[in-house]
Amino acid sequence: MTRHGRKTSPLKSLSISKRQWAKIAAVVAAGGLITGAGFVSRSFYQSDNAKPVNQVTAFSATDSAASRSATRGALNATDKNTTFVTVKINGDSRVVLGEKDAMKTVKDVLDAGNITLDPDDTVSPSLKSKVTESTVITIERAGADVETTDTDIPFNEIRKETDSLPKGTEKVETEGQNGVMETTSLVTRSGDKVVSSNVFTSWVKKAPVDKVILVGTGSTTSSSSSSSGSSASLGTTVPVGEMQTWAHDYMISNGYSEDDFTAANFIINHESGWSPTAANPSGAYGLPQALPGSKMASAGADWATNYQTQFKWFLGYCNDRYGSVTAAYNHWLQYRSY
Repeated sequence: MTRHGRKTSPLKSLSISKRQWAKIAAVVAAGGLITGAGFVSRSFYQSDNAKPVNQVTAFSATDSAASRSATRGALNATDKNTTFVTVKINGDSRVVLGEKDAMKTVKDVLDAGNITLDPDDTVSPSLKSKVTESTVITIERAGADVETTDTDIPFNEIRKETDSLPKGTEKVETEGQNGVMETTSLVTRSGDKVVSSNVFTSWVKKAPVDKVILVGTGSTTSSSSSSSGSSASLGTTVPVGEMQTWAHDYMISNGYSEDDFTAANFIINHESGWSPTAANPSGAYGLPQALPGSKMASAGADWATNYQTQFKWFLGYCNDRYGSVTAAYNHWLQYRSY
């Protein structure tokens, strides 16, 4: 995960057992973030009759005074123009972040958190009531179930030239393996029909293992059984899918090398599995797992959904912080973050 930042969603329907929430809260605590900011998918599941998927800005395991104090301390250190209000839905708490001038009433808070009220919901205090950081907004609503699914993250093929093999020969150094993306959603059903589904977290449970093919450049007919003769090049990565193809072409057309794309692809595969709506339990968001995700607004107002905007921000971040994408890659290999 990135050090600069790490996930959640406005919960359109929430009736989760205390045991389930305890498990989720434990994950949050393990991620080390009670007050992290992030955004969730607006399109994890949608049908013609489904309600829109909502988005929330942040969450907290508790709404205690100590938690609020810690939240304020963290915000003072990062963004003094940001405020927060705790929202409890069916007894479970989360924190909504927003600009101070835009979060003055209960309705403002719900709007900032993209929390849409159902017709039968009860809200306290009233929508027009003024709020402060000590306010706890309580919503009672119909239930939803927590559902967790795993999906594949495709592996890439990397071709590396080496003089340890005769020219014109190839050797598979590493077989590829798909990764796993774990997504936890809050799903409301009517019978067998999904009415709405809201992504709570979506993170790389297991990173893919790239298939590495050594391509011989040697002048002799003998080959070495060792791959130690491989060049220092990171190799040429074959893009998989639309996003990777666009990212590859964008980098090459803007003066980056194949090594740079290989490095960028490796980092993003491990951070988000190339999901622009990936939301880690720690709060990080998007392809680069920026924390908070709103940092990417500097690259475009559509940062929450546009993978191109997120990727451009990622390149700028790597260049500004490490001097290059490959330097960020080397840092990631050493520290498992960048």
